[in-house]
Amino acid sequence: MTATETKTSAPHAADAPHLANPDLYPSFTKGVFLGEIREDLVFPFPALRDEDAESLRMILDTFRDWAAENVDSSKLDHDAKFPEHVLKGMGELGMMGVNIPEEYGGFGAGAQVFSRVFGQVGETNASLAVLFGAHQSIGCKGITLFGSDDQKQRWLPGCASGETIAAFCLTEPGSGSDAQAMTTMAIPSADGSSYTLTGTKIWISNAGYAGLFTVFAKVPVKQADGTTKQRVTAFIVNAKAKGISLGKPEEKMGIKASDTRTVTFDNVIVPTADRLGEVGQGFKFALEILNSGRLGLAAGSSRGARRIMHEALVYAKQREQFGRSIGSFEMIQQKIAVNAAETYAADSAWMLTAGMVDRGGIDYSLETAACKVFASELAFRASNDALQIAGGIGYSKEYPYEQSVRDSRINLIFEGTNEILRALIALSALQQPGERLKALGKAFKDPLHSLGAIGSYVAGRAKRQITKPSFSKVHAALEDEASLVAGEIHDLALAVEGVLLKFGKDIIEKQFIQLRLANAAIDIFLAVAVLSRTTWEIERAGSVEAATPELDCARVFIPAAMRRARRNIRALRINQDKRLKDIAERAVESGQLAPETPTDR
Repeated sequence: MTATETKTSAPHAADAPHLANPDLYPSFTKGVFLGEIREDLVFPFPALRDEDAESLRMILDTFRDWAAENVDSSKLDHDAKFPEHVLKGMGELGMMGVNIPEEYGGFGAGAQVFSRVFGQVGETNASLAVLFGAHQSIGCKGITLFGSDDQKQRWLPGCASGETIAAFCLTEPGSGSDAQAMTTMAIPSADGSSYTLTGTKIWISNAGYAGLFTVFAKVPVKQADGTTKQRVTAFIVNAKAKGISLGKPEEKMGIKASDTRTVTFDNVIVPTADRLGEVGQGFKFALEILNSGRLGLAAGSSRGARRIMHEALVYAKQREQFGRSIGSFEMIQQKIAVNAAETYAADSAWMLTAGMVDRGGIDYSLETAACKVFASELAFRASNDALQIAGGIGYSKEYPYEQSVRDSRINLIFEGTNEILRALIALSALQQPGERLKALGKAFKDPLHSLGAIGSYVAGRAKRQITKPSFSKVHAALEDEASLVAGEIHDLALAVEGVLLKFGKDIIEKQFIQLRLANAAIDIFLAVAVLSRTTWEIERAGSVEAATPELDCARVFIPAAMRRARRNIRALRINQDKRLKDIAERAVESGQLAPETPTDR
């Protein structure tokens, strides 16, 4: 072999399947864009097995007891670093190996258990959740999913014990969500035994503690026609290897105790045995690894919202104004009730999605994105609402509210910004409807020989307009709410068809449209998760009356979510997009947000 890779065979091959294949793996949200309700994917609500529930209780109890003695969030925020006993303690507790398979020294937890544990860590301290998640959800997750037996044996036991902390190196100065724009290169040696890795990665969580990096780089591959293409490939890199240097710790707005740095690779030699999977599989690997991170982040965000609102609830109960507690005032109650219903929905969504992961055979990529978007924005809203309930003391560093606002803000950026994830949801879910219309377009080019295809489409469209999907597995007590959701699924599918007919391939550039499609899809999935969970809660409780708290949350959340979805679907046709674009372009060009006031002209 020469300095340019001429083949993509490897000493090992990642045989884990990829989720983005609708022929093999059904997707609930992609089905929604076709007007389908795949109840088999979301019912029954996934309950933990008894043995998993017992294991989970043991982990949570042990961690809570340890955290009560060792984790001081205010001090971590002030000192902007973890004391050694916290890092060591996380390893000794076994927390650094919760989702690493048992045969490599981990606990072997499935997605349901791991996500709930992640939630508890997030509830305890946001910086600690970054350490925990950056290590297991993404840092060494690629080895667990795609590593060879040799790679797992060499790397995972140290990760499970906490002796080796992992980090995930994808983002670059000129390459964030657009991974294909990365410039980090891995050049194969002439004899094929190693690669020379050169490049810079930024915003790397756990960089200062890391013993290994999962690094994504481009490998040059010679094509049959003599040209060379760059293929994104994943590597396991020893963090102590010669040629690796770290930047100074970033001074961040929040999550201050977490270690975030630039990592530079200067002609670092990486053995071919530490290439993860085949050349060119890196981009797919990154997407599937990030799916894991998004689900854990959703659970952590939801539990974080619950924690800071607990502080606000205690304060609202004991703080008196005008002779009674402020918790009795309806403006305060409105904040409490909305946050309660939305936290119930967020929990329902990540639990349902974790059940999909554990079940296997389901494409859950859009659901993890929806969970992350909704829960991260919930956590930030809840932090702001809690601070507002606390009033003046909420703005003081003496109390936890302002730190919660700062810490929760990063979740809208982590694991893919919420804007990118909305584009992902919309464009991924449009693929199957687009293929259907593409086939129709081909038929119209030869109508005499395609009357059957054209007739089937016309008949099918007429049927779709008249026939609405429905739920059959929702409890009767939720019949009205289920009808609302089914109606919006029907309307969304018809709107999707209209959008594709109007814009065709240009939909890729229509982000106002993508935003509305994604927001509608997110609200629909969260509402379906609530229907599934609440049905299960009623059955578990034994009666509708016994499940009143759950039903109240469902009956507040679902109508509100469907009103939002309805507005977004309607705005696909009637909107102010042209004016929005004109205003934004004038502002960007001039550097002035809005027209000057008369006093400044």
